[in-house]
Amino acid sequence: MGRMPLANLTKFADGLLPIPVDDGRLAQGQAPSIPCSPQLQKMETMRGMVVAAQPEASEAGVLALRKGGNAIDAAIAAAFVQGVVDPLMTGIAGYGSMQIHMPRRGVHQHLTFYARAPMAAREDMWADAVVGQSRDGFVYLVKDHANEIGYLAPGTPGNLRGYTDALRDFGTMELADVLRPAIDLARDGFMVRPYVHYYWTLDQRSSGMLNPIDYLRFSRTGRETYCTPDGAPKKPGQIVKNPDMARSLERIARGGPEIFYGGEMAEEIVADFRRHGGLLSIEDLRGYQCRRSDPVWGSYRGYPVATLAPPGGGVSLLQILHVLERFDLAALDHNGAEHLRILAEAMKQAALDKDAHVGDPEFVDVPLDMLLSKQRAGGIADRIRAGVKVHVPRMPFEPQDTTHVTVMDEEGNAVSLTHTLGNPSGVITDGLGFMYNGLMNGFDPRPGRAGSIAPGKGRTSSQCPTIVFDRDGRPRIVLGAPGATAIVPALAQTISNILDFGMTTFEAVAAPRISVNSDTIDVSNRIPRYVTGALEAQGYPVARSYMSYAFAAVHAIGVVDGRMSGGADPQRDGVALSA
Repeated sequence: MGRMPLANLTKFADGLLPIPVDDGRLAQGQAPSIPCSPQLQKMETMRGMVVAAQPEASEAGVLALRKGGNAIDAAIAAAFVQGVVDPLMTGIAGYGSMQIHMPRRGVHQHLTFYARAPMAAREDMWADAVVGQSRDGFVYLVKDHANEIGYLAPGTPGNLRGYTDALRDFGTMELADVLRPAIDLARDGFMVRPYVHYYWTLDQRSSGMLNPIDYLRFSRTGRETYCTPDGAPKKPGQIVKNPDMARSLERIARGGPEIFYGGEMAEEIVADFRRHGGLLSIEDLRGYQCRRSDPVWGSYRGYPVATLAPPGGGVSLLQILHVLERFDLAALDHNGAEHLRILAEAMKQAALDKDAHVGDPEFVDVPLDMLLSKQRAGGIADRIRAGVKVHVPRMPFEPQDTTHVTVMDEEGNAVSLTHTLGNPSGVITDGLGFMYNGLMNGFDPRPGRAGSIAPGKGRTSSQCPTIVFDRDGRPRIVLGAPGATAIVPALAQTISNILDFGMTTFEAVAAPRISVNSDTIDVSNRIPRYVTGALEAQGYPVARSYMSYAFAAVHAIGVVDGRMSGGADPQRDGVALSA
């Protein structure tokens, strides 16, 4: 099959993107044909590009490319390093997702390696202990923080399985070689960067949650590794060495992921949880599998958009884009009051639908056709034009315990990888060096809801690794972000900044933005007060962040005429590096 004609790309049926078939008709619910011609996919002058939230991670990825590795090798090398140098954001005991596009091999799929509730978890285990919910809807609060910190908080880890499955099936390098930069940094030490210290010292008690320093101090390893003798977190410029983590990564380099999921390391993990009354069992670890799925598809102004299916955030992203394309945004003042009002209402509708309909599809019937209907998006746009305000109820803050890496190589292979600890549990098994995820506070502790706890269930996630294709079917924008429920709003604005307002990749990720997951419009401090004043005059509650670069942290690669350009969000410490 040849290249998809432009005329066909604009004929999207409601819901998922159709694919051309031999007789010229369109089959519902599939992806467009993606050209695999070397002439189309070869990138100019460079081996590739890596954009990550940590300079050490970008460096590890670029070195993998320079050694002849592909985008998958580079992404996994960067991911392992991120778990060392940003230990509250991610690690091998976290969870995540990645989109992989390999045009020459005809591969385009998502790997999802979300943490799962242990099989011993019960739907009603905290039903009588509910305290509330964060305003952004990301976490649920229960008495004594039992779902937030300690041995009841972790779910079955997925990151290591996801990294190694991707490397085995799509990479070219050996696991030991890919792990080497992470091992060296864990043993020799990394320098505390400004954003790391900012996060470690964050005061989030007003949200009802514990502070990051509480997670750092929870275990003996955490206190000894990340804190000074007086219990304070190490400061910018100080060196952090984690020899226990280095030894764990070396064991994995020798024994592969099975040592973690069923071997001697698994036995050490389970023994620790058993001693402390945790839920995680050897059966949970042995039974863990990485899931694979096709992307869910939509479009924005004729550009195909491939993103993550439920329980990820891709449906919400497509919903927002499908509404926004009903407006001539380029004719508006960027970040003017009317522009922000349209954005806010589109985001509110997506948040409302996520709460009501989106969950783990193995446990919840997600109505994709309804949620992604272009006709429904038109109706939502009409209500926005009429001035209707959507109400997003929350039970009476935003955790940022996530990170991201985006990679493209000279063959046109693209990877967008988001991974996290969710909310860090604070638990580090003596001698192992890595912290476990805090999955369980993302489940709704009230029984009978789409996001309720169930054995083996994955929680709803805002992770959203995304690729926007040009009208010839080539990657135009590869992007993703950390930032909990701010991820989807940030990605939607970045895509619009490039396609509607003609911004460069870096301009698009660095532009001031908003985040809306409740009735309140959260705004960056660089949004002018005369703009927010106009919104407040229309009856919108507005919350101004003290941060200049607020709400998620987009890391993107744009491609124009075969040339890559990168943008690392200035909110974090990251960088875009070319090989």
